[in-house]
Amino acid sequence: MKNPSVRVARWSAHHPWRAIAGWILFVMACLLAGMSVGGKAATSADYRVGEAGRAEAYAAQGGLEQRALERVLIAGKGTALDRTRGTAVAEDVRTRMSRLPEVESVAAPVWSADGRAVRVDVTLKGPELDGRKHVDPVLAQTAEVRKANPDLAVDEAGGPSISKDVQAQRGGDLSRTEVFALPVTLLVLLIVFRSVVMAVVPLLLAVSSIAAGVGLSMVASHVFPDAGVGTNVILLIGMAVGVDYTLFYLKRDREERARSGGTLSSAAVVDLAAATSGRAVVVSGLAVAASSATMFLADDVIFSSLATGAIVVTTAAVVSSLTVLPALLAKLGTRAGRHTPRPGRFTGSMLGAVARRPVAMLGVAVAALLVLAAPMTGMKLTDVGRETYSRQLPAMRAFDRVNAAFPELKSVDQVVVRADASRQAEVATALHALAEQVRSDPLFDGRTRVRVSADHRITMLEVPVPAYPSQKRAQDSLKSLRETHIPATVGKIGVDVAVTGDVARYADYPEHQKQRLPLILGALLLVTFAITVLAFRSVAMGLVGVVLNLLSAAASLGVLVAVFQHRWAEGPLGFTSMGSVGSRVPLFLFVILFGLSMDYQVFTLSRVQEAVRSGVPARRAVLDGIGTSAGVVTSAAVVMMTVFAAFVPLHLIEMKQFGLSLAVAVLLDAFVIRLVVLPALMLLLGDAAWWPSRRRPAPDRVTLPVG
Repeated sequence: MKNPSVRVARWSAHHPWRAIAGWILFVMACLLAGMSVGGKAATSADYRVGEAGRAEAYAAQGGLEQRALERVLIAGKGTALDRTRGTAVAEDVRTRMSRLPEVESVAAPVWSADGRAVRVDVTLKGPELDGRKHVDPVLAQTAEVRKANPDLAVDEAGGPSISKDVQAQRGGDLSRTEVFALPVTLLVLLIVFRSVVMAVVPLLLAVSSIAAGVGLSMVASHVFPDAGVGTNVILLIGMAVGVDYTLFYLKRDREERARSGGTLSSAAVVDLAAATSGRAVVVSGLAVAASSATMFLADDVIFSSLATGAIVVTTAAVVSSLTVLPALLAKLGTRAGRHTPRPGRFTGSMLGAVARRPVAMLGVAVAALLVLAAPMTGMKLTDVGRETYSRQLPAMRAFDRVNAAFPELKSVDQVVVRADASRQAEVATALHALAEQVRSDPLFDGRTRVRVSADHRITMLEVPVPAYPSQKRAQDSLKSLRETHIPATVGKIGVDVAVTGDVARYADYPEHQKQRLPLILGALLLVTFAITVLAFRSVAMGLVGVVLNLLSAAASLGVLVAVFQHRWAEGPLGFTSMGSVGSRVPLFLFVILFGLSMDYQVFTLSRVQEAVRSGVPARRAVLDGIGTSAGVVTSAAVVMMTVFAAFVPLHLIEMKQFGLSLAVAVLLDAFVIRLVVLPALMLLLGDAAWWPSRRRPAPDRVTLPVG
């Protein structure tokens, strides 16, 4: 009873209706709190990183920051556009847009170089990220113009309309994911427990934990702003850990119920389950939360949002497993049944082979993981640009047509200078020299534009580049600006200067992630080691845990690179390869995998340690402990893989990469690491696996474990 989880579970078991009502009230309170304060969305300033971010901060100081911009394109349908007609339609667009309260300004019509199309640029009011909230009236007016001119091609594209379409597509994808994942998860649980009641319980607790997590994340967003990805990770992690923790608890409850032959009361059975699996759930939850917290070290609003979502939903899942679950088990009693997940023939065969030839099996497994990890050495990290979005979106098809007519709009380099207003003339001279150099450089479009803030402290030179940010020409243009042209001109006058724009953002964000990855990986290794050592009083198992996590993460990254950096899987998985991996994927994979793999690690090692402490020889303890836990670990892994794999059919390539890498990582962790590598290592280490702890003598009588 010194174990807090036992005290909480005992109270819940003896007061089931109070515990159930308390959990329902807790979930409702979380949701109401979230809805009452609302979520705080990240602003443009929250996304700034690297030199590009510094330049954006300079621009914002002078009111020159990027605005929400829509472009209306007018062209002929298969024929040249009459200039008089095109000008009249463009003026109609200007008049319509100028009347809208959501519009700040409308630029004069601009004709394409070949004279076949004309465009009108419309700037919306408010910050750039708020554009999609105000774009509907603008789209409606464009539709009216299109309707009034059926013989012309009238399109609209821009950041707000693209963002609106992408968000709608992602919402639809996630809805389909839920529709797929929930029934499949229920089916797996039915197979595992052979009971409708006990299959529904983990699902209900996972869903309620997700609901609580959503509410808590809205409150937390006032400290860590939501970048729009918090709900995604709450769904992803909530289903995984929610079902996992419930499975661990149910497994032990059924074992104790079957072992007692019905002689123990439901409350007593819950006590036994809480003292063992309840403790494992707490340690696992702590591991996931601590691992997720390392994402705050990324110094990036997206990862802060991911970390917040993962922490709150994991906490909610742990609370549900220690409160309402014992209450439900006590209330259901014998109706929960006595069937428990047991190792099948495959699991038994694998453990048998490992027991007979631990060295050979360990060598084969590690070699296979290293082969899978090999492609990781050629991994290329890039940001996920707009050109990777699905062309099923109307805004993206319009985006392609606008860029085809006006190639100079594909990307823009922006040189931002900050200096005292008294130096404006000196800055203007230096930027003029820079513009002259750029015009003679074939990497650029040849056109430039200078903008100056009202207080004359901030000056921006815009240089169009007729290439998408991911293309070599665009990347070379940025390198040429930063390393050659700027040092030879503006760099000589001793002012603050930085480059931003589409290309700079594309280049600087992955570089920022690369710089942060070693720090976060080091923190992850330290967290994994520390939690394992504290939980099991074993330095040896702490080191083993670190090595195993690195192996499974490296192998899954290797598979990810092999699939997404090349073209052979484009058809089956429905994507167009961008020749790289999204810069956020490796970091997210490492963090989430390290946290979730601790679920299996803690549950498996807890069973082995129980046997060791009761005096069972080390070899027998390993085989019995891993064999006993194999059924539930395999079942939990199947559920996890189902949830993660459901993200692979999504349209956004980054979500595909997240889903595939995590599904592969869980598969390898459950079936290779836990069934081959871990038992082989522990068999070879023997009693040394628990160093520096000493084996405890077998007890004279059976007592309730206290963790």
